[in-house]
Amino acid sequence: MKLFLSVDMEGISGIVDTTYINPDAGNNYQRGRQFMTDDANAVIEAALEWGAKEIFVADSHNTMNNILWEALHPKARLLAGSPRDHSMVHGLDDSFDAALFIGYHTRQGVPGVLSHTMSNVIRNLYINGRVVGEFGFNAVFAGMYQVPVIMVSGDNLIAEEARDLIPGISTAVVKEAVSRTAAICLSREEATAELKQKTKAALSSLNQIAPLRMAQPLEMAIEFSHAGQAEMAAIVPGTRYEQETNTVIYTPADQQDMYKTMRAMLNLAGTAEFF
Repeated sequence: MKLFLSVDMEGISGIVDTTYINPDAGNNYQRGRQFMTDDANAVIEAALEWGAKEIFVADSHNTMNNILWEALHPKARLLAGSPRDHSMVHGLDDSFDAALFIGYHTRQGVPGVLSHTMSNVIRNLYINGRVVGEFGFNAVFAGMYQVPVIMVSGDNLIAEEARDLIPGISTAVVKEAVSRTAAICLSREEATAELKQKTKAALSSLNQIAPLRMAQPLEMAIEFSHAGQAEMAAIVPGTRYEQETNTVIYTPADQQDMYKTMRAMLNLAGTAEFF
């Protein structure tokens, strides 16, 4: 059994605002790194107890250098640092039996602790006309390799978002969203127990969760926050720019092209000044 863990930070146990997730200015950032490592270890320990043989962990937040390498379970392999062609799911391929998304959050424009989608330039991200966040986009990538996403952890609202895309997915709810920067959090002990229990439940029902598949060829559309961003993103060859909605549309050749082009578009859009 070979597992892929993509570990983000906003949905981690005990994290409620940017003071925990900002490497440059977060006065709680070092605590956030420990919380992130603790959540990852809870999932790794449960997976090993269940019988997993290989566990690959992709640090998937910001500069992707957050997990405390020296404190991570020694049986896991850690991918840290950036840039990476496929960002949060770099290294995922058809050799994996399943993927688990830990510490995830809801998409841009909806309630949920620290909700957003990839970058502040995105208003909405669509695959085949369906709006998705980071969870959905990464699950589509995994699905194109025939790898099912069997578990997500985070707040109660990312649990709903995930179940809407993947019925039957195991959801470890470690906090209840009160606002975008407030939550009712489980204790450390309760959160660890929740993560372990839901990890084992996910692995026990692995054969009942299908990979997320969408009709191909895929159409990826990004609605940007303002026209300047969309104009920059539309520099990417093969894109189509809908001026009335600040949306740039692209038909990727495969999952790798999809992810790399999305990243290129966001990087270009990020250079556009608002004023």
